[in-house]
Amino acid sequence: MNMNNLLNEENEGYIWEGDYEQTWKDIQEDETGTLRTATDSVSYQARKRQLLEKQSHIRLSMMRHMFVVIDASACMNDKDLKPNRLICVQRQIEKFAFSFFDQNPISQLGLIVTRNKSAEKISDLVGNPKKFVDKIQGLKEKGCQGEPSLQNSLELSLASLKHVKSHSSREILIIMGSMTTCDPGDIFSTINECKKHKIRCSIIGLSAEIHVCKKICSELEGIYSVILDELHLNDLFQRVAFPLPNSDNGAQTLMRMGFPQHKILKPEEISMCLCHMETNETRFSNGGYFCPICDSKYCELPIECKVCGLTLVMAPHLARSYHHLFPLEPFKEINLLLEENSDTANISENCSGCQFLMNKNAFQCNFCKKMYCIECDIFIHETLHSCPSCTSPIN
Repeated sequence: MNMNNLLNEENEGYIWEGDYEQTWKDIQEDETGTLRTATDSVSYQARKRQLLEKQSHIRLSMMRHMFVVIDASACMNDKDLKPNRLICVQRQIEKFAFSFFDQNPISQLGLIVTRNKSAEKISDLVGNPKKFVDKIQGLKEKGCQGEPSLQNSLELSLASLKHVKSHSSREILIIMGSMTTCDPGDIFSTINECKKHKIRCSIIGLSAEIHVCKKICSELEGIYSVILDELHLNDLFQRVAFPLPNSDNGAQTLMRMGFPQHKILKPEEISMCLCHMETNETRFSNGGYFCPICDSKYCELPIECKVCGLTLVMAPHLARSYHHLFPLEPFKEINLLLEENSDTANISENCSGCQFLMNKNAFQCNFCKKMYCIECDIFIHETLHSCPSCTSPIN
């Protein structure tokens, strides 16, 4: 083992020698005597703000191609996020991947890691969250080393995103923990090149606000945020998961899509799908999804045909993307503790969804006038996208 590593471990000390965390201060008592954590109100305000920001009848980027750039420099060993920054970010990105594909089923994600003044592509653009998460699992093997490079990360992302078709959005999400960047040349020329190819870049900072990061997001029409804690980091990831308004005001274009059905051929007609030919994994089968133009076989959807370039999807993928264009209106918030509020006089205090007692705040549908708790309100707006009482056959 290197002598420098031994000295660093001695300086870091053991975890049990660090400052203790006063976790009991996170628990507070509300007006009804119910024990709740102090972070509940912060999460509640962030979720409600996210719902209110949604607008209907605007042009959104439904097909998104995004590269996630993770800073794996030496500063990611800091323990201000438990157990350290890298592991905390890794857990949050795993959650983000499933949330991203749930909100954008016909989109793709890629992974880039920057360390030692360079950038390395860990995963190319894929449309399966499990494949993306499997690539993240190996981040801890190489550890955190050296300094990051924003310019190399942007250029590596640009090399892949500039070949994406114009009807898809090109995005970069950078998780930046370091307050410095070591670049081989002029980063502003790289920013102009990304702007030329209409690439949007957003940055989540873990330390403090940095001028160059703010400049990148300003020029590339992205969002720059600095986290407060792990809960705030999760809220920022959820904010990026929702599609942003399309900044391209050009003419609308039509695109061709194929809707292949799953077929099972005869046992002797065994072949390998094209999505596994470039990997070391060999998978032979007599079933799969066949492209309606070139008859190429794939084992999963959505995917872009590697022979004819046709986008292959399923009908539910488009249906799940449709709700972003016409989001459900926010429910009316009502304080059940105010006796002078006449609207709550003849309304049950039990949630119409989970049937549990609502302590303080209730949310009323604007059409059926049913009441829901905050958990059901968030579940309806983020998952169901329709009021269950309004769509019930009984009503």
